[in-house]
Amino acid sequence: MTTEVRTTVEDGVALLTVSNPARRNAMNLELSGKLVAALDGAVADPAVGAVVITGEPPAFCAGGDLSELQGADPARLKTVYAGFLAVAQCPLPTIAAVNGAAVGAGLNLALACDLRLAGPGAKFDARFMQLGLHPGGGYTWMVDRALGAQGAKALTLFCDVLDAVEAERVGLVWRRYDDDAALLAGAKELAGRAAAAPRSLIETTKATMGVTAGALSHTEATEIEVRAQAASVHSEEFQERVTALQARISKR
Repeated sequence: MTTEVRTTVEDGVALLTVSNPARRNAMNLELSGKLVAALDGAVADPAVGAVVITGEPPAFCAGGDLSELQGADPARLKTVYAGFLAVAQCPLPTIAAVNGAAVGAGLNLALACDLRLAGPGAKFDARFMQLGLHPGGGYTWMVDRALGAQGAKALTLFCDVLDAVEAERVGLVWRRYDDDAALLAGAKELAGRAAAAPRSLIETTKATMGVTAGALSHTEATEIEVRAQAASVHSEEFQERVTALQARISKR
C-alpha cells in the first residue's frame, strides 16, 4: 500500500491527509518526510491561508514506527520528529481533524496543531509508559500547555486514555462532531475563517501569540503587540476593509 500525504486546496484551505494504511497511518520516516514536504508546499502556495490535517480512515495516526525507533540515536529521533515539528512551526493556522486513534507520535501530531477537533472515533492515547519509552518531540511541553500539569500527568504517567467526549470535557479538543463528514466540514469551515483574513496578518498574529504566551505581564504583551498593530493600521488590506465596512454601514 502507498504511503503518502495527499493535499487538496479549496477556498484557501489546504487539507493534508496522512496515509499509511497498512500501519494505521503510523508516522514512519517516509511519512514524516512527506508531511514536511506537503506542509512546505502549502506554505509556499499564496492561495493557502490555513491547513487542516487528518488521517486516512479509520485512524488519525497510530504512533511511530517502533522498528525505526529501536536503537535510534538523538539525530535519528529528530528525523522521526520532523513531521510534527514542521506542523508546530508552521506559520499558518493549523487544525487537527482527529478522526480516529491518535497514539504516541499521533498524539504529538494532534498537539502540534493550533486547534484540535474530534470525530466520534477519536481516541487520545500517549502510551509511552506502557512501551517503556520516554516521551519525545516536545510532547511534555505541548501536553502541559494543552491540559495543565494534572491533565498532562493523567495522560502520561497514569496512562489515561480519552475518547472524544472526555477530550472535549477536559479541553484537549475545541469541539467534537457526531460523524466524520461533519468533522471535516467543521474543520474546513473554521480554517476558512482564518484563510479569509489577510495572510500576512494571520501569520504575524499567530507569531505574536506565540511570543505573548510567555510574556511576564499584560504590560509586556501590550508593548509586543503595539508595533505590529501600528503596522497593520497602515496596511492596504486594513484600509480597504475599513472603507468597505463604512460603506455598508452608511447604507443602513
